[in-house]
Amino acid sequence: MVQMMKNVIIVGATGFGGLGLIEILLRHPGFRIKQIIARKDSGRTISEIFPHLAGFCDMKVSAPEEIDYSGIDLAFFSTPDRAGMTMINDFYYKHIPVIDFSGDFRFGNIDDYGVYARNKGIDELHLSPEVLESAVYGLPEKFSERIKKAKVVGNPGCFAIGIILGLLPAVEAGIINCETIICDGKSGVSGAGKNSGEANLYPQRHENINTYREGRHQHLVEIENVLNAAGNKKHGILFVPQVIPLNRGILSTIYADPEPGYDTKKLQELYSDYYKGKPFVLISGRSPNSSDVRGSNRCEIMPAVDSRTGKMFIVSVIDNLMKGQSGNAVQNANLMFGYDETTALKMPGFYP
Repeated sequence: MVQMMKNVIIVGATGFGGLGLIEILLRHPGFRIKQIIARKDSGRTISEIFPHLAGFCDMKVSAPEEIDYSGIDLAFFSTPDRAGMTMINDFYYKHIPVIDFSGDFRFGNIDDYGVYARNKGIDELHLSPEVLESAVYGLPEKFSERIKKAKVVGNPGCFAIGIILGLLPAVEAGIINCETIICDGKSGVSGAGKNSGEANLYPQRHENINTYREGRHQHLVEIENVLNAAGNKKHGILFVPQVIPLNRGILSTIYADPEPGYDTKKLQELYSDYYKGKPFVLISGRSPNSSDVRGSNRCEIMPAVDSRTGKMFIVSVIDNLMKGQSGNAVQNANLMFGYDETTALKMPGFYP
C-alpha cells in the first residue's frame, strides 16, 4: 500500500538543526516540507541563507505569525529552550504531532524540568505542564513503541544519546558494580548552535579545549532518568563535558566497575546481542573515531574491560547534528508515521 505524502513544517528552520532536517527531508519519499519558519530570517529564501540549497530548496522563510496550520501532518520545533512550550498548544490542540529539539519536553514532570532548567541557568517555570506530562522521550532504540503512538516527542540531548546508548546494555544487565559512573564527553563547536557566542569564535576556540558545567550539565537529568528506570540498580552519573576545536561530533568515554567475570569478549557479546536489529548502533572492537560517523545517523560503540585494572570502559561516538539532533528526529518521525525507521537515513557518513 502506497502512503500519501505527509506535510511537515519546520519551526526554527535556519539553525543547524533546521538545516539538517531540510537536507534529510529533501530525500525522504514520504515527507514533504510545506512551510519553513524562522523569526530572524523571515522574508528571505532558505537558499539565500544556505547557498548550497540553491535549486534543491528555494522556499521562502516565513515568520511565526505566518504559520499556516492547514494540512500539516507533523511539526518539527528546531527551536531554543522555552520557545517550544510557548507554541505547543497551537499545534497540540489542533492534533498536529510535534517533535521538539530543545529540553522543553524531554521530561515527564515539572520537577525534572526544573532541575534541567537550573543546570542550564534558564527560567524553571514550565509554561505547558499538561503537555509535558504526555510527552515521550525520543530515543528510538529504547522507546520505539511509545514513540509510534506519541503526539509530542522530546528529542534527546546530543550528549545524552551517546551516553545512554553506551550504557543501556550494561545497566539493564545489572553488571555495573559501582554507585557512580564517570562520563567524559567531548563535543564539537556546532553543539553550541549557530549563535554559539564569543567563547566559540575562531580565535578563542582554535588550539583550545575546556571543560564546562562540570557535574551539572543539563543533559544529566535525562541520562539518569532513563538509565535508572531501565536497570535494577541506581547509579549516579559524574559527567564532565568538554568543547574541542572540531566542527561536529561527540566522543563519550564512560568508566565503571563491572561485576566479576566480565572481560572484553563477554562484554562485546552482551552489547551485540542487545543492539541486534537496531540499525543505527554499531558495536565495534576497534577504537572509534568521530569521523567514522560524521554525517551519518549511526552511533558506534566500543565496550571493553581493561585486563590490568579490571575497569570497564565504553567509547561512544555520534555526529551531534545527526544522531544527536536532526537524524534522530527523522528516525522518530519515521516511527510515528509507519515508515521504516531507516528511511532517508540509511547512508554512510562522509569521508574524509
